[in-house]
Amino acid sequence: MSNQYSAQPNKSPSLVVHGPREVVVEERAAPTPGPGEVLVVASHVGLCGTDLEIIDGDLDPAYVSLPLVLGHEWAGRVAALGSGVDTLAVGDHVVVEGVLACGICRECRRGATNLCTDYDELGFTADGALGPGVAVAAHLVHRLSSDVPIEAGALVEPAAVVLRGLREIRPAPGERVLVLGDGTVALLAAMLVRLWSPAWVAVAGRRAEQGALATASGADAFTVDTPERAAYDLVVEAAGSTQAVETAVWAARRGGRVLLLGIAGHGQTARIQVDDLVNNDLTLRGSFSYTAEAWAEVVRLLNARSIDPLPLVTHRFDLTQFERAIKVLREGDGGARGKVMFVVDRDAGR
Repeated sequence: MSNQYSAQPNKSPSLVVHGPREVVVEERAAPTPGPGEVLVVASHVGLCGTDLEIIDGDLDPAYVSLPLVLGHEWAGRVAALGSGVDTLAVGDHVVVEGVLACGICRECRRGATNLCTDYDELGFTADGALGPGVAVAAHLVHRLSSDVPIEAGALVEPAAVVLRGLREIRPAPGERVLVLGDGTVALLAAMLVRLWSPAWVAVAGRRAEQGALATASGADAFTVDTPERAAYDLVVEAAGSTQAVETAVWAARRGGRVLLLGIAGHGQTARIQVDDLVNNDLTLRGSFSYTAEAWAEVVRLLNARSIDPLPLVTHRFDLTQFERAIKVLREGDGGARGKVMFVVDRDAGR
């Protein structure tokens, strides 16, 4: 990996993956917004475990196109408007839906934009936000309220992933909930499941230092020990490992539900006793990405200040420090680690 680049007129540094472990900062030109489009320039861009899978070449190749500008968790400012756009203004603080759904296929027509048959997504198959800007259709751009820190907007994407999954698994008031994992998605799950008024929320992770972040996110308890067997009405797997999937099934009570949000790596297989699923009457539900509806709902919650994900950001880096950012995300630095964030525009504030 190299952070060397030479400046060129009308171009900006971009974090580009060319192949497994081939990550460079290189100059890219900003796109021009066409009719009905908006050019948005990032101010803050989150780095997550899925980015590591892209960098390492571990993500299912059906969902990645290389070379690729990284950046699918982000917020920024409107930099230019294409003709016919009158719902936004240059300088607006915004977040941008990354799923570029066609809007006309069967899945899109029923609202399942995450399952669009013409799959395309910023930071996966289309260049993401860690570059000179992204030009997208105006309906994908959502304005942040003036009192919402723009950096908080960079957490809309993972929050929308969580909210979509929770909507599908249907939490009920008074339930006992277990979240497996201690990364950003798990912490957001502990935060967002509170919208359903559970009786108890426990987070089981692997790093004891994450306990304070889990409590701040809404967890009643945090542990690094094996959870109690058959004790939870709802288990949310957000660790991204086959072991966590097995533990999730173990921890769900008879008649309980298990929501899988984590990505364990292409081709990985969990060992699940099928009879346990049947005899325990378990519901096992996977949830992929987010829908346009879930995205809009997270923006509404954020703008209403009903949720505040900003305290989950624990590490901030300039783009030139990308190697250090990747190392911290991969290995930690001895302390609590929430969201690792690139601050692209220092003038945007927090």
